[in-house]
Amino acid sequence: MNRNFLLIFLTIAFISLLVFVILNFIFPSRKFVLENSQPTAALTELLKETTNSSTITLLAVGDIMLDRGVEYMVKKYGDNDFKFPFLKIADYLKKADLLLGNLESIISDKGRRVGSIYSFRAEPTAITGLIYAGFDILSVANNHLFDYGQEAMEDNFRRLKEVGIDYVGGGFNEAEVRSGLLKEIKGTKITFLAYTNKGNPAWQAIGNNSGIGWLDERIKDDIRKAKEKSDLVIVLFHFGEEYQIEPNAEQQYFAHLAIDSGADLVIGHHPHVIQPIEKYKNKTIAYSLGNFVFDQYFSEETMKGLLLEIIIENKQIKEVIPREIKISAQYQPFID
Repeated sequence: MNRNFLLIFLTIAFISLLVFVILNFIFPSRKFVLENSQPTAALTELLKETTNSSTITLLAVGDIMLDRGVEYMVKKYGDNDFKFPFLKIADYLKKADLLLGNLESIISDKGRRVGSIYSFRAEPTAITGLIYAGFDILSVANNHLFDYGQEAMEDNFRRLKEVGIDYVGGGFNEAEVRSGLLKEIKGTKITFLAYTNKGNPAWQAIGNNSGIGWLDERIKDDIRKAKEKSDLVIVLFHFGEEYQIEPNAEQQYFAHLAIDSGADLVIGHHPHVIQPIEKYKNKTIAYSLGNFVFDQYFSEETMKGLLLEIIIENKQIKEVIPREIKISAQYQPFID
């Protein structure tokens, strides 16, 4: 509707200007002026909105697990529809130009359990919930990527790609993992990288072998290379200690290293609870966003998380706004 209004206004303005020129040409001795040449308040707001159309809104959320108790609630209360976990927050998520989170449960029906008793593999239909919520990018760099082996991991990658959801922090070879994901949104180029040091170093992608993005000193080169081809670099880390409300020295070291190497924003996952947000060299580090969709009902801290609203203007991060979300007894995140 706004575009139609603007088109009509410009058409009227053009016709008025044309009439004005013709009258002055035919009657040069008389002075004709355009009245009401100042834009109306409504037009001023419309022009302002049009000018700001280059503003980009990214939303980032915490840990997403669609197996175990979450699957139980989907079947009991959601008629086996995996849209159910996202029903209370989907409308808010759709305001994003790009939505990202951390996928803690692979989506596959392949492989066999090789992980601990806390191994997560969501059934293939669970991907419909991620589509409904509007996820664009999911980090897979976490300690659950290999819960059902390499076959299931690669199947997970393919399923996400088939429905148009990109992944970072894992891949079919080392080059894919360490180069990250480059997205261009409204003329702004953003590279996303993701790493973890949880699990087994043997899981990392090396050469032509599929695997995970391992968190070590090599991130310096990855971030610098990404910065050369991007306006912004956003790095996701799966690090820290579970259920600890403060970041440890290792988290601080790698987060600072990322910023020092050229990252514009660092987002953390894994502790399952909210950890502080730090400003370092005028850049934001969110050490842990906590849970988003998870079945850890045993504490108040694990039944809430942070949603980051990241505002980008003129190819710079203008503002990072944390919004607290709560998780219902049926494991549905919502904003009060």
